[in-house]
Amino acid sequence: MVRGRDVSSYRNRHGKISQNVLAACNFDLEFIYVLSGWEGSAHDSKLLNDALSRRNGLKVPQGKYFLVDCGFPNRRQFLAPFRGVRYHLQDFAGHGNDPQNENELFNLRHASLRNVIERIFGIFKSRFTIFKSAPPFPFKTQAELVLACVALHNFLRKECRSDEFPIEPVNESSSSSVLPVNEEENLEPIVQTQEQQRENANAWRATIALDMWRNAT
Repeated sequence: MVRGRDVSSYRNRHGKISQNVLAACNFDLEFIYVLSGWEGSAHDSKLLNDALSRRNGLKVPQGKYFLVDCGFPNRRQFLAPFRGVRYHLQDFAGHGNDPQNENELFNLRHASLRNVIERIFGIFKSRFTIFKSAPPFPFKTQAELVLACVALHNFLRKECRSDEFPIEPVNESSSSSVLPVNEEENLEPIVQTQEQQRENANAWRATIALDMWRNAT
């Protein structure tokens, strides 16, 4: 329920009124950070920038990094897949679809690990079906509803591990199988603007990919 001048900013790329939610999770299918309430048209990099700038915002442990999707620029603390290279798990399924080079192998393993965020949202939507119906609450209530349900989800994961929900299938057909090459040019920087940082992060990623390929072949 958004009215007046705010309607256009909350309209997402599918033409629907929505909020954009940034979430990070661990491999135990627990949310470790959630930021809700951003406009549906807001770019993912803006949400991440906001999360990092908050006093109690997203923190990256020393020596660690998050796996992120192609909506984020590649950084040392936020490892993104290669662009212009097939990525989704379904792209590598079946005979003859094995990775052909180090970049494809990197993307396959990146997607395999990052699939946990798809799984947690599948469980989340199956458990809290209220998010499928877009109930007519004020937007502030909608944003707080996300956080309340996230807290409940984590409680159930910790205290009721036998309470499993079937995972809702993730529809990957809405995004391209090959990541766009030029999308990063329009992204705003997250922490610092030095081009050297981006070059160093890309070189770091390339080294990881090459090491993977050498070990696999």
